[in-house]
Amino acid sequence: MKFVIVGRNIEVTPGLRSAVEDKLGKLDKYFNPETEVHVTLSVEKERQKIEVTIPVKGSIIRSEQVSNDMYVSIDLVEEIIERQLKRYKNKIVDRKQSGGDFNPVYIENDYMDDEEIKIVRTKKFDIKPMYPEDACIQMELLGHNFFVFCNAETDQVNVVYKRKGDTYGLIEPEY
Repeated sequence: MKFVIVGRNIEVTPGLRSAVEDKLGKLDKYFNPETEVHVTLSVEKERQKIEVTIPVKGSIIRSEQVSNDMYVSIDLVEEIIERQLKRYKNKIVDRKQSGGDFNPVYIENDYMDDEEIKIVRTKKFDIKPMYPEDACIQMELLGHNFFVFCNAETDQVNVVYKRKGDTYGLIEPEY
């Protein structure tokens, strides 16, 4: 794996670089040697945050962890990504897809899925055209952290979501 490590408000010291490469290097058995791992380390006040993004064929493996110690954040992110990889591997095998950036040995081995995804509830509702600002108000009224709606401006299905710091985000389809 090839590591691309960037620091925001933090200097990426040889110790931090080594910790990231050692910890995430354990994931090497899952990927081809050319696979790039994008790591962003950042500090905001007492929050030590690590973001790891691994682009793989047709998808992205991503995790973001925050703690008051960067080394703890690194440990946490490695566990989460490994769990995601096992889940993603089962999806590839179930759908008889090509493994792409994954190591063939990893694809052929069987792994137990610790947390099988189960949909336990289905909701149906009318999607009425509305503006994103109205969708945010509706989301707040329902007490949810996201809301699916038909955008009155574009006539496409969009999602608004609540972000940290009492701000909102809008997800629009890209064609």
